[in-house]
Amino acid sequence: MSNILSKTESVCPYCLKKIDAFYVEKNDDIYFEKKCERHGEFSVIAWKGLSSFKAWKGPLANVINENPQTKVEKGCPYDCGICGEHLQSTCCVLLEVTSKCNLNCPVCFAKSSSEGLNEDPNLNKINSWYDMLISHGGPFNIQLSGGEPSIRNDLPDIIKMGKEKGFSFFQINTNGIRISEDINYLKSLVDSGLNTVFLQFDGLSDESYIKLRGMKLLKIKLKAIENCKKVNVGVVLVPTIKKGVNVHEIGDILKFAANNLPIIRGVNFQPISFFGRYKEIPTNDDRLVIPELILEMEKQMNNEINYDDFSHGNAEHPFCSFHSDYIIEDGHFKKIKTNKQSCCSTSKKSREVVAHKWTIQKESYAKNKSLYKADSFDAFLRKRNSSTLSISGMAFQDAWNLDIERLKRCYIHEVSQDGRLIPFCAYNLTDIYGEPLYRGKDSDD
Repeated sequence: MSNILSKTESVCPYCLKKIDAFYVEKNDDIYFEKKCERHGEFSVIAWKGLSSFKAWKGPLANVINENPQTKVEKGCPYDCGICGEHLQSTCCVLLEVTSKCNLNCPVCFAKSSSEGLNEDPNLNKINSWYDMLISHGGPFNIQLSGGEPSIRNDLPDIIKMGKEKGFSFFQINTNGIRISEDINYLKSLVDSGLNTVFLQFDGLSDESYIKLRGMKLLKIKLKAIENCKKVNVGVVLVPTIKKGVNVHEIGDILKFAANNLPIIRGVNFQPISFFGRYKEIPTNDDRLVIPELILEMEKQMNNEINYDDFSHGNAEHPFCSFHSDYIIEDGHFKKIKTNKQSCCSTSKKSREVVAHKWTIQKESYAKNKSLYKADSFDAFLRKRNSSTLSISGMAFQDAWNLDIERLKRCYIHEVSQDGRLIPFCAYNLTDIYGEPLYRGKDSDD
């Protein structure tokens, strides 16, 4: 017996036509169901446990977009971006500075390759992107992405340019290959203003990398972290989690992070989404939903981490993410209590919190170092920063589970090649054949 809990809109995975969708309860689990008149019915697991589903749902943040880039003509998700119907301002912006990559991951959402899909944007074009962002509410937190951004030799110049424009937080989304091999290049990034390395890190066994990335990479990941420690730049581990591949490594990843504080600032889990190069039709046995991931943390960490420790973000849609912070003492995880209702309640607040958590706080000493005694408040703050681990996750949407209401509240945006701001899950959305709605297309295509 099923029970409809709420109605929204989605798209057909085959034709990307907008269709009605429903959250439906069946045997205490929640499914996302929809029907395309041409391609049939679809049912995707969305949540485990009716009571936790109801408890997790929080107030939805609505922000009037007073400076839209595009007109509303066809409706979401076809008018990005960002249009006047979007309900959240920008927090974090991805700049794809190349479509080339030195890997060929089987699960790549960007379908990157050594040849690349298009010509790399030059510095003048990237400069125009910075200006566009400033004129539309910036500065924002910037993620330099791709492809593999470290392929570009002029990446330090891109960071310097952004710093001069007033952007204060930069991270590089990287597989770690180049920064493991070339510490001088990594140092040049840090000297230019890089704050954080967002490191693809799928586990502590090469088996996981072979299945998700196509080759053994563990030694490269560990060397990249070692080099980051040498140049004193923070690292956030970013595991893509897939059932049957690396779910069993979740606890080991957390323990590894805790043992490598303060250089590792956090772990950002990303349950696999089925878009881009991944063209197999997913089953409900393939999907790892948010409550399952958190319960795996609880089990694998012997209840030092608990399900109730986590809450959703208050700026984005509650079904998009989760987070919690811990003090690590003698290898043990102790939850830092926070006011769940006030934390990250706006995009601006969220980008401030993220920048603080994921950046190593450099120690600043006055000329009179006696002001920094071991029992001083400054010393307390330094110790707390050096022993805090941020644990978070982001559940990206694909054509099978895209919820238009979630998409309208997205605050992670990509700059398209023609200079528009497009929500991440819309930009990377592909149909069952791998054809994109936005990626690689200009507004007049």
